[in-house]
This record gives sequence, structure tokens and C-alpha cells, in this order.
Amino acid sequence: MKEIKTDIIINATPDKVWKVLTNFGDYPNWNPFLKWLRGNVKTNNKIEVRIEPPGARSMTFKPNVLKFDVNKSFRWLGHMIVPGLFDGEHIFELTDNGNGTTTFVQREQFRGILIPLFTKMLDVNTKQGFELMNKALKERVETKFHFSI
Repeated sequence: MKEIKTDIIINATPDKVWKVLTNFGDYPNWNPFLKWLRGNVKTNNKIEVRIEPPGARSMTFKPNVLKFDVNKSFRWLGHMIVPGLFDGEHIFELTDNGNGTTTFVQREQFRGILIPLFTKMLDVNTKQGFELMNKALKERVETKFHFSI
């Protein structure tokens, strides 16, 4: 198994972060990594996602939603071709810091026999995509809600 994990503190409450994070139709306007997400996002449903990691080929895939817990977490599990080759569980987590800020964690756990072939791309391009999305989410939320501590 391989995991990539990034986090950022956003100057807004989890409900405000959640509103921007789950406004999937607005992704093309601000999200540099997840270019779009389509479908009925609820547990056990299949959705369609397009990612564009910087410096790497874009990919469209159809993961299954594992969890959609309002203001807390959103997870999906995707596979390349068939389960077991290259599986990725993508996780968004929001933690209320109790002071008007939220810690946003974006991580992915990869499993499968092809993982060693993609290690460099995951460590560089995918992680950079996560970080770019985190920063863009922070900017979008903080600008939209004009929050200051």
C-alpha cells in the first residue's frame, strides 16, 4: 500500500468549506486538479471524476462513493481496469478546530500490483495536484465567505 496525504488550515468553519468542496458543478472555475465530478454523490453510487495532475496525463474514471458524511468526510474507491491492478481510495476529511478554522485533509491510499510502476508519478505529480487543489479550495472558501480571524 502507498499513501499520499496533504492538509491545509482554512479560515472558515467546516460547513462553509463543505459548501465549496461539494459544489461539484463549480469545480471547472477554481479546481486545478479535479477538473470535474459528475453523478449523484451518495454512498454506494458510482460517480465520474476527471483529474489533471500537473505534468502528467489527465484521467477520467468511475469510482464508487464509499462515504458522504456532510461537513466531515467524502471518500470514493476507484480502479484502473479491474480491481487489484491499481486501486485508489480518495479521501477528503474536514476537522473543526474549534476556533473558526477547519483542517482540510486530502489523501489517497493506493493498492495493487501496478503501484510500483507509478510511484514517481504519485509522489510528484499527484501530490502536487493535491497541494494545488488544497490551496485553491482555501482561497475559494476564504474569498467567498470573507472570513478573517
